[in-house]
Amino acid sequence: MTEVVPAAAVTVAPRWRRLAILLCGGSALGALVLGVGFLFFVLHAAALVEAEISPAPASDGGAGIAVLTGGPERVETGLALLLARPEERLIVSGVGAEAALPDLARLAGLDPATLAARTALGHEATSTRGNAREVAAWARAGGIRQITVVTAGFHMPRALLELRRAMPEVALRPHPVFPTLARPLPMLREYLKLVGAGLGLSALTERPRRALP
Repeated sequence: MTEVVPAAAVTVAPRWRRLAILLCGGSALGALVLGVGFLFFVLHAAALVEAEISPAPASDGGAGIAVLTGGPERVETGLALLLARPEERLIVSGVGAEAALPDLARLAGLDPATLAARTALGHEATSTRGNAREVAAWARAGGIRQITVVTAGFHMPRALLELRRAMPEVALRPHPVFPTLARPLPMLREYLKLVGAGLGLSALTERPRRALP
């Protein structure tokens, strides 16, 4: 006796099969795009080298230096740049509420008295997006049109993206410092943050601002 298969079942099964194939294909394509993007991200970060500490190119407006805290060598490099560029000003964005310029200068082996008048400390930022907002407010208040950005090499792409979004009128000059690359897992995490920032999702993960003392 021949079993009769309902026509609806014959129609539904191929539809689910096509949907499953599309989902698998889309997932594989997405993973490939992310993988290729991650490879380019790593290669780009590896190619970044610390620029020579020297006077910045002349600009039409004021020039400044922005240090985005969160890793070694950043503050020390920013202060050394400021010492080499007597016409510029500096902001160190995202420092702890207890941090003061004398403490930071001592770590760099510099005299804070020679730098105090040209240095601002930003205590509110808790993220790269917060850094960008803090630096943008400082730049606009001071009429600064060109900024040398100091942060780790692997963090530089996301830092520049957020800074350009916050102040498109300001020219940015990257000055990456060690480390250029991080360990594999932090490097992947930074890449995913970069993708999220590119999609405008960084606002969703930003922590509340620190209260000033």
